[in-house]
Amino acid sequence: MVDLKGKTLFITGASRGIGLAIGLRAARDGANIVIAAKSVVPNPKLPGTIHTAAEAIIQAGGQALAVQLDIRDAAAVEAAVEQAAAHFGGIDIVINNASAIWLAGTVETPVKRFDLMHQVNTRGTFVTTQACLPWLEKAANPHVLMLAPPPTLDPKWFRDHPAYTIAKYGMSLCVLGMSAEFSERGIAVNALWPRTVIATAAIAMLGNKVPAKHCRRPEIVADAAHAILCRNSRDFSGHFCIDETLLRETGVKDFTAYAVQPGQALLTDLFVDS
Repeated sequence: MVDLKGKTLFITGASRGIGLAIGLRAARDGANIVIAAKSVVPNPKLPGTIHTAAEAIIQAGGQALAVQLDIRDAAAVEAAVEQAAAHFGGIDIVINNASAIWLAGTVETPVKRFDLMHQVNTRGTFVTTQACLPWLEKAANPHVLMLAPPPTLDPKWFRDHPAYTIAKYGMSLCVLGMSAEFSERGIAVNALWPRTVIATAAIAMLGNKVPAKHCRRPEIVADAAHAILCRNSRDFSGHFCIDETLLRETGVKDFTAYAVQPGQALLTDLFVDS
């Protein structure tokens, strides 16, 4: 495909950050964006709601449907998917972007945080994909994209935050399993992960631990996602893509514009070897 015009994207956690950036990039093609997220009231610590995101999508050239959704609620996910499919006539693409993070060791991780990460990251990804499958099977070029890292058993990625790593790798393992499971149906299932830390509201909440000047903007992930989603779903599935690597393969050579503060050293993201 040349672009995503007329395609319907169901994006979890799309009220801000990477999810919103992916939606805005697709909206510039004239896509329909389902903004499935929890935020309906502005929060000073987490700016952006499903309604402000919908306004931005429309201004960018797309159509938007704002749906308040907690992906931990399986029944609510099913209802949101049916609402989205009825509104736009189907679902072509699923972006499993919603994620919970808690970067702490075993002793410092409350059980409720452990449960939250697994319910949102692994279970939420599974439930959302499962609910969208009937519509993806009817789509012309169906894609499922997880914002998840390449899986590895290197202990260095488990040592400092085992609960988060296990929950995030749960999303990665969904890619491994589902890409093989759905290959004959022509449904592509891939993962995308940033090479550098991305400046989002979630990172900002970590305080000075991750200075924004050493990060890239969400647009680099959005452009990489767009490149994946425009590919033939039968020819590109089961891949764990890194945003910069993928964009270099498409011909991008200058990444300066993606930097929050060009010229500053960039921080390599978790799960990526520097």
